[in-house]
This record gives sequence, C-alpha cells and structure tokens, in this order.
Amino acid sequence: MWKAITKSGLQHLAPPPPTPGAPCGEPEQPFRSTVDWSESAAYGEHIWFETNVSGDFCYVGEQYCVARMLPKSAPRRKCAACKIVVHTPCIAQLEKINFRCKPSFRESGSRNVREPTFVRHHWVHRRRQDGKCRHCGKGFQQKFAFHSKEVVAISCSWCKQAYHSKVSCFTLQQIEEPCSLGAHAAVVIPPTWILRARRPQNTLKASKKKKRASFKRRSSKKGPEEGRWRPFIIRPTPSPLMKPLLVFVNPKSGGNQGAKIIQSFLWYLNPRQVFDLSQGGPREALEMYRKVHNLRILACGGDGTVGWILSTLDQLRLKPPPPVAILPLGTGNDLARTLNWGGGYTDEPVSKILSHVEEGNVVQLDRWDLRAEPNPEAGPEDRDDGATDRLPLDVFNNYFSLGFDAHVTLEFHESREANPEKFNSRFRNKMFYAGTAFSDFLMGSSKDLAKHIRVVCDGVDLTPKIQDLKPQCIVFLNIPRYCAGTMPWGHPGEHHDFEPQRHDDGYLEVIGFTMTSLAALQVGGHGERLTQCREVLLTTAKAIPVQVDGEPCKLSASRIRIALRNQATMVQKAKRRSTAPLHNDQQPVPEQLRIQVSRVSMHDYEALHYDKEQLKEASVPLGTVVVPGDSDLELCRAHIERLQQEPDGAGAKSPMCHQLSSKWCFLDATTASRFYRIDRAQEHLNYVTEIAQDEIYILDPELLGASARPDLPTPTSPLPASPCSPTPGSLQGDTALPQASHLRVDGQIFCAGEELIEAAKRNDFCKLQELHRAGGDLMHRDQHSRTLLHHAVSTGSKEVVRYLLDHAPPEILDAVEESGETCLHQAAALGQRTICHYIVEAGASLMKTDQQGDTPRQRAEKAQDTELAAYLENRQHYQMIQREDQETAV
Repeated sequence: MWKAITKSGLQHLAPPPPTPGAPCGEPEQPFRSTVDWSESAAYGEHIWFETNVSGDFCYVGEQYCVARMLPKSAPRRKCAACKIVVHTPCIAQLEKINFRCKPSFRESGSRNVREPTFVRHHWVHRRRQDGKCRHCGKGFQQKFAFHSKEVVAISCSWCKQAYHSKVSCFTLQQIEEPCSLGAHAAVVIPPTWILRARRPQNTLKASKKKKRASFKRRSSKKGPEEGRWRPFIIRPTPSPLMKPLLVFVNPKSGGNQGAKIIQSFLWYLNPRQVFDLSQGGPREALEMYRKVHNLRILACGGDGTVGWILSTLDQLRLKPPPPVAILPLGTGNDLARTLNWGGGYTDEPVSKILSHVEEGNVVQLDRWDLRAEPNPEAGPEDRDDGATDRLPLDVFNNYFSLGFDAHVTLEFHESREANPEKFNSRFRNKMFYAGTAFSDFLMGSSKDLAKHIRVVCDGVDLTPKIQDLKPQCIVFLNIPRYCAGTMPWGHPGEHHDFEPQRHDDGYLEVIGFTMTSLAALQVGGHGERLTQCREVLLTTAKAIPVQVDGEPCKLSASRIRIALRNQATMVQKAKRRSTAPLHNDQQPVPEQLRIQVSRVSMHDYEALHYDKEQLKEASVPLGTVVVPGDSDLELCRAHIERLQQEPDGAGAKSPMCHQLSSKWCFLDATTASRFYRIDRAQEHLNYVTEIAQDEIYILDPELLGASARPDLPTPTSPLPASPCSPTPGSLQGDTALPQASHLRVDGQIFCAGEELIEAAKRNDFCKLQELHRAGGDLMHRDQHSRTLLHHAVSTGSKEVVRYLLDHAPPEILDAVEESGETCLHQAAALGQRTICHYIVEAGASLMKTDQQGDTPRQRAEKAQDTELAAYLENRQHYQMIQREDQETAV
C-alpha cells in the first residue's frame, strides 16, 4: 500500500527518505501547543503535546526515525489535531517528508476569495484504529502487541472515515474526493471560512502617513472590532443547517481538567475554533467570529468562566447574541446543573457532548446588576482596614450572598491564592470547603449579621422579619441551584405561597439561613423563604464578607442596589431519543420493558471500560426490573433500588455480594464506542432505551473487583471440572480444612504452602489448581516474603499468572517481597511484556517503588526495554487520571 500511494504522488501519505545529513537533534522552531493566529502562522502546522503513548511507532517510519540511534529512549509528542505520534528529535523529519497537519485555514491568493471551495480529506496512516472499515465493514486488527509495526488503516482526521490499508478497500480515487467533515459537520467551522489576509505593503512613506491618518479617522467611527488589521478574516457561508461552534476552555477549572480535554476538541473540530482562555480570554475570538450566522458557544469551566464569557458578550453587543452551552469543570457548577449540563464532567465522550450542544434548546437567563457605594452613615469605628469599597463583579447570574457562606468562600479563595498547588482537584477543593465551614461555625463569625444590615425589596422593608429570623447568611438567588447542587428555595411544589422559581422570569428569590437550615440544606432541606422581588436595596453598617457568583470579598459598609440588567441566551441540554434505541423507531414504544440489571465494580470499569465485551463479562447480575416503556433513568433508579427490598421480585434472587451503595450511577453502554458514566443530575434527560439494549449496566464504586464476583471460583467454592482436575477419589476427606495451609491428600497431611510454591516454580498448572480446590491459600508466602505470583513471574508461566490473577485476592497484586519488589517490578525487570500487561490490567499499582526507589517503569528502563517502559509510563499516567476521576465521582 505504501508503494501504491507513492506512485500517486501523494507525499503526505508515503514519506520519502530523509535528506542525507539531516540533523538528528531538536528542530529549530519551538513546538507549538496552541494555534498560531499571527501573520507568520504556518500552513498545516501541528499542535504538539507530550505523550506517553506506547505501542505506536514514530510516524516517520522506523527506517527514517533518528531517535533509534540515541542512547536513551527519546520522548514522544502527539499532535492533537491529527493524532500522529513522533519522537521529539524526529519532528524535523516531518517537514522533510512533507507531512503536514490538517489545514485549519486557506491562503489568500490570486483567486477570487468568494470562489466556492470545498474541504479535502486529510488521510493519515494508522497502526491502530477503532471501528470498522467503511468499504468492507470488517474491523481492524486490535491486538496488544509490541512488535506490530504494520499500517492497518488509513483514516481522515476531519471526517474520521477509516479504510483498511490495502488497495481493495482504499483506492486512489478517494484521495482527492471532498470531505463531509464527519458526524459533527454542523458544528465544525470549515477551514474554507478562515482566510489568511495579507498585510498591505506601501513603498512611499507619505502614502503610509496619509493612509494611516485616514484609517485613524475611519476607525474612530467604527466599533472596536473594526479599528485594527487582523491577520485572519472569517468569511462564513451561512446555512440554516449549520450551528458553528466556538469552544472556550479554562484549563485551570475543576482541578485542571480543562487541560486534559482541550486535546479532544482539537481532534474533533477545526483547531481554530478551540480557544484556551488562559491565552488572553474570549474577546479576540468573539470579535473575529461575530459575523458567523447561527454561532454557538461552549464554555468549558466553572460558573465563573461562564460569567466571564457572558460579560464579554455584553461588552461586544453582538446581535443576536450567540447562545452559550456549558461543559461543567468547576467545583459548584450550579448554573450548569440548572441548564441540565450536570454537576461535573466525568468521562462522557467529547463526541456526545458536541451532539448535545447541537441539539440543545435555546433559553433565556436573567442577569442582575450590582451597584455598590460607601454608606455615608457609617462612622470611622465601623471601617475595617482589610475591607474594600468595590465588589469583585458588577453583575451576577447565579446569586449574591452575604454572611457565613461568603466568609467560608473568602477563606478558601485566599488560601488558594497563597498555595495554588494544594487545590488541584475538585475533591480536595470540596474537602477544604467542608473544613473551613466547620471552623467558621465554631467561631460564630456571622451570628450578629441581622443587626448590621437593612433590606428593602420592591419598596417593602424586610428588616424586622430578618431580625426575628436572626440568619447567619442571606442569599439573593436567580437560579434554583446553589452551593454545589442544593435547592435553597425548596423543590418544586413545596412553596405554595410563592410563584414557581424560574431563571427567566425577572424575579429574584430572597432566602435567609440559620445554621440549622444551612446544615439541613445538604440533606434536602431549604432556607427561610423571605420574598420574590425585582429590585433590592441593601444597606450594611459594617464590613461584611459577600460573594458574587462565587467571587468573594470583604465589603466595607455600603449601599448596594440590585436590579435586572438583561437576559443572556443559553443552551439547555435537551431530553432526546437515541438514534439507535432498544426498539425500532417505527414500532410503538411498548407499555412495559423487562430488562436485566447488572453492576460493574470501579476496578473492572477502570481496567476494561475501553472494551465493551470484556466489561459486560465482568459485570455481576443484580436482577430484573419491569419499567414503563418510556421510562427515564430517574424512574428506573427507583425500581432498581426497590429491587433489593423485594425478595420475591423478578430476578431478585440473583446472586449478590453486597447491597448497592448510595454512590452508584448508570453506565451508557450503547451510544459511544465505550462505556461512560451518566451524571446523576442528568438522569431525567436519558431514557432507559437510550443507554441500554438487552441489559442495563450500573457502576457501583464500593463493589469489589472480579474477586468479589459470586460466579468465580474461590477457595470455598469448588472449581468446575477441567481437563487437569483430579479424578474422583484422589482427594479424600474435607476439601476445606480448618487450616487451609495444610491438606489431606491420599490420607496424608502435608503443608500445602510449600506444595503451592513448588507448583508455581515448576509451572505445574494442574497441580496448582488441584491444591487450590483442596483449600490451599493462594496468598501463601515463602521465607523471603515472595508470593506465588512472584514465583510464577520468575518462571515466566503465563498460565499460572492468569490463574492467580483470576482467583487470588486483589492484595496479591501489590504484595512486596524482602527487597520491596512487587510482581510487576519483577516482570518489568525480566522484560516479560505479556505478563506485565496481565498484571497492569488486573489493577496493579504502577506508582509503587522498591527499596531503590524505582517504579516498574524505571525497572524496565534499566533493563533497556524502551517499548515496555513506554507502555508502563502510559498506563501509569492513565492510572493517575482514573484515580482522580474516582475521587471526583465519590
């Protein structure tokens, strides 16, 4: 196939040999990890990120790779836009073989810029590929193998179509055909819309000055976006079917989650529609794309990130304002919960998120003005040296509050500013909040709040009512959610004396909290409902902590006026039917569904979520539920939780190791290439038939791994018959003795531990299985603290290793011998790649160190097995990410 493509003259698919004498070191140009918007931007420039990908060879080809001549394993980089992996020293070779990334813009030339153009495919060779060939429908080779260097597929990094790398599937005719931009073409901004402009060159200084003066006069009459020259021009081709998307990612939100997902957006979209907010904010991008019809925005971050983008839209006065969707990465995410985007991003595929943004409903959101001025009636004794006269924000979307909650947020904010490295995950942030709140409660810093404030709502003075209540916190609420998902106004239907709460009705809800109601808030309670109003005049007589949408400060004695500012246009995640439901769309939805429920442990989910079939096999049957055919997951949850309370219910007698924990969640098993978790706040948006076919899967983080499955054999449950099982009569007496380390075989009692070790050393699988059936302890250790797994690894016995991993307790994975080595250390030092794969996928820790301080990856490096070291480094990085996700989910 390489030769066939070479004959076609398509150099970017078949790299020619590098120029003799080419440099082997670092390329001269610095590596870019962001899109270049300057006039010197290179056409088809890659966007590089460091990577630990293993098993994927350098894209320049082994015969052209300069890194293989280096004494140590060279670092690798991966292009986020086309997903090729290259050794860092080999990046210069890409330029020599003329392989460029997918072009994100078009050059201005002599052709008419209004001339209709189309996007061509960007074909890339792949040594690994998911899915099936578009031509023959067969899958691609997917095997774990370090030695696989064959190109198995050719895929387009725009539309993601993939073909087998052979002439019968991929023909030369397909190279030049137009690209459809794939499943998300409606939200992708085509590179043909983005034109690089040429700066006008003038030779006469007088002419320059004259034009500059004329330009300055014209600029004074134009908006800020038209007053200066930009290297790039956006020339859209409007279409009612398109909803072009701008993605703004705050890489620091939610424990730096944004930095991890920005690469996924660069892959699915045009890199020039994805923006890192740490590189200058959203203003430049919004000005550039202001004339794009049907534009939508995806804000990836916390509620503060959303407020930043909305305020920028206010300043630019775009007509009409583009609607804003949310990918929640923050700590509270109350606005995201209100608009059905959930309480935090877990592991939903980016492809699904793009579909939700495209299909979401456009709604309105009230935004409120805040005007604060010093209170002239406050005396010098009421002033605080640490207080400020200005609010952190002059507009809010969620809430404005003062008192206890603002004081806790202020302490958190000051601590994070002083030690940012200690606040790098959503879980740690919430733990700090809880500790600060408890200490502030003991100090009682806000107990006299009512004595120092006056509140007038729509001309009605609420001060007497507030003084009777003696609240320690007052909240002026615009949306139903507050404080990471609680509902302080109460659930719908609970407040009969007031109008239903809405985020687009032009009213604020005013709520007071005592310490009792604040504590009850976390378990479904609510505060004291004071009023609903359109305007508030708040007067404080001393410095009091306040917060505006989570931005805290200590405000000196002030007069604060709150009034409606405008309404922002937002995207609300819609409830939708799957394109491939359980029942054919042309058939009526049945009145009832009888569906099997199976649960998955967190251990199995982390190890196997990329492989649907293996994860299904690892699941534990829980029972069968009967639900209405149009049930959403909220209703299904109630049926599943009742399943355990009904011993005579359908399927309730299926084996169970433990009761379901309170933290279980649904898994989507049908709408993506892998399993992923569904946020509990989004369960009402998903139908049962959307996430399941014949069986529904749930994730229980407190369920044990494969060793807890009742269908797997244990020392107290005999193994099924096997070819090497002992014949009847070969074992006499009890098979489960009071002391499992001693067995009675053929009338003789002997030490089973020594026999087990000898069986592992001799690679005698049948003997090991026989001893285990008789009650032998698979956790037995020798005098040097080596486990059976240590001995099996030392002899390279794959069969025995697999048996021990399947049947021994999970503790065997990280058990250490006298030198501090785990079995994974030993396998890595011996270069046993397949056994390393078995142990890693079983859940062994890759962070453990031996007495020399070496991890398994470092042991592989010392053994000069660079490919194995790269694999272990990749899995170590993945394990760290999954551990943080697990902490977040908990």
